[in-house]
Amino acid sequence: MSLAALYPLRFQPIYQYRLWGGRRLADVLGEPLPGDCPIGEAWVLSDRADHPSRVVDGPLTGRTIAQLVEEYPTQLLGQRRQGWRRFPLLLKFLDARDVLSVQVHPSDRQPEYLPDGETGKTEAWVVLDAGPHSRVYAGLRPGTTPDGLRRAVAEATVPSCVASFSPKPGDAVFLPAGTVHALGGDVVVFEVQQNSDVTFRLYDWDHLDPISGQPRALQVEEALACVDFHQGAVSPATPVVEATAPAQRERLFDCPAFTLWRLSGRSPFTVGLAGAARVVVCLDGTGEIEQGNASFPVRKGDVFVLPSVIGVCAFQPHGDVTVLELALPAAPTNDAEGRSDALALDGVRSSSERAGR
Repeated sequence: MSLAALYPLRFQPIYQYRLWGGRRLADVLGEPLPGDCPIGEAWVLSDRADHPSRVVDGPLTGRTIAQLVEEYPTQLLGQRRQGWRRFPLLLKFLDARDVLSVQVHPSDRQPEYLPDGETGKTEAWVVLDAGPHSRVYAGLRPGTTPDGLRRAVAEATVPSCVASFSPKPGDAVFLPAGTVHALGGDVVVFEVQQNSDVTFRLYDWDHLDPISGQPRALQVEEALACVDFHQGAVSPATPVVEATAPAQRERLFDCPAFTLWRLSGRSPFTVGLAGAARVVVCLDGTGEIEQGNASFPVRKGDVFVLPSVIGVCAFQPHGDVTVLELALPAAPTNDAEGRSDALALDGVRSSSERAGR
């Protein structure tokens, strides 16, 4: 296919059963959920071998993001990113009706806790909706030590060691790898993370596996080894306002793994960047992405990849809209085994994550 085949690419969500989930993602994504079981996660951009996202519009309908990365590494991702063999981020919507396990993820600096080809897992949340009982757990309370946290695991009092707050819509929460965290109590969030599935559970609130009727497995030793005990209580990030017209543009997160902005308003604005891939996520409202002489309808819950080769696009809102724009990390630097210091290139699913957070 020619370079002209690339255009703003929309992907189909992949729904994931989670015992702590609910049914609210139907409202977020504007479509019925499958079945009648609790759906905790919608993977809206996933380059995982077991859950590949597929294009749903245009000439590339049915192609996976993995196929596009392989066939168009520079045209899709940009010249500086052509070393990737998979898309470096995993994007999700989460509906935590109940509470997730108290968990931690390893960092890229802990290869002994990363399966071959996996990366560490720094992530962030943007809160979309929260109820009176919603809670975000993030970071350790002052004075928490490794011995103290180990005792709390044995005594089933881990939540007493973890800082928490009541979230509100719009809150942005940054969770670097090594941060002890959880959330729940009827809260819906957008999640951006490194493309990794490595999770270690410290505590699981007496959840029972619905199939076995037994408690889900913990990975206490691995979790304790990966906890950053210098990471104190995490509070919502303070957005940095970069522009107020034609739309308000706030930078929510800027870290080696990703940069994320929130744009809101009703006047036309631009998204994308020449020479680099960007991702656009519509959180509220409707509109159109205009590229060349074509326009691409956008509705709440839609996720688009803007390929590097198409550059800057116009976004035409239909009334008030709120969208997120994501920049990818810098190009990886590989060692002899093909593992990046910042981001590993190929992924296998971690057994600790298969039961779902």
